Amino acid sequence: MIANLIGGFVAILIGTSLIGPISEQVMDTAASTNTTGGACHGPTDVGYSATADAQCQLYTSSSWGATVLKLAPGFFALAIMGIGVAVTYSSLRQAGIV
Repeated sequence: MIANLIGGFVAILIGTSLIGPISEQVMDTAASTNTTGGACHGPTDVGYSATADAQCQLYTSSSWGATVLKLAPGFFALAIMGIGVAVTYSSLRQAGIV
């Protein structure tokens, strides 16, 4: 029972510390990916044009890709919460309470 609690605590601690970096990576990816899935070009890249760069971001496109992509950190947080519920239930079940 103690091993489950310690393992669950470590999993929750690591998971909650990863929510911020995952959210940042998702936002960076949505901002730097065009509607066809390719990477955007910067001002120093060959083939750069300001018009293409303005239309490149998923945020400004009418695509549903940015919306779906921005849901990933929320589902990750729900998974971490599910770990907490599972650890609590398994500990209570081993103790004979449930």
